[in-house]
Amino acid sequence: MPMFGIDPMYYFFMVPGLILAGIAALMTKSTFARYARVGASSGLTGAEAAHRMLQSQGVTDVRIEPVRGFLSDHYDPMSRTLRLSPDVYGSQSLSAIGVACHEAGHALQHAASYAPLMVRTALVPLASFGSNMAVWFIMLGAMLTLPGLMKLGVIVFTAAVAFSLVTLPVEWDASARAKRLMVTAGIVGPSEQVYAGRVLNAAFLTYIAGALTAVMQLLYFMMRAGMLGGRRHD
Repeated sequence: MPMFGIDPMYYFFMVPGLILAGIAALMTKSTFARYARVGASSGLTGAEAAHRMLQSQGVTDVRIEPVRGFLSDHYDPMSRTLRLSPDVYGSQSLSAIGVACHEAGHALQHAASYAPLMVRTALVPLASFGSNMAVWFIMLGAMLTLPGLMKLGVIVFTAAVAFSLVTLPVEWDASARAKRLMVTAGIVGPSEQVYAGRVLNAAFLTYIAGALTAVMQLLYFMMRAGMLGGRRHD
């Protein structure tokens, strides 16, 4: 069995997702940069917008704090902390408000025990183990001619794929909440919401690319393990 890096079939399976990921990254950065130059009429910063959105829904136990990195924004359900990057935390732009409200959407999901978020959180340790160990199981199984070990690698990798797939409704719902509540909470006007929403739409494409890449990698692993198309280690 060839090493994945020099197996032509590996690239056949992975290139579509990698191309989409590149396009998504460019779209996200360019869209964020475009609306980072447009200030919200409310004058709220990203942190203030997230706070107002949470307050409007009665969620008062979430901390909001800055974190280093470009677009490193995330919600930590374990500590109930919303962490915003420098370009979002203190900026009054529509880009910053869109991203901040999206992350606040995750906090609202947590408060409402949104099922897909609960599933994704539960999958984190399994997905981490699967993404790190699957390749080693499959390669070792191929070298030792142990089809069972290769199939075990495929099985553990399905947790990483499941994580990527369940991420799609989680991220879509967080953006939908943000788009709706940023208007009703008086954070932006309806016309401004359209522009802030474009940043979220571009970012969602990155999650689609991630899910596609994970699915294609799973199909490749299945092929190498003889579980797809009848091909086995030779």
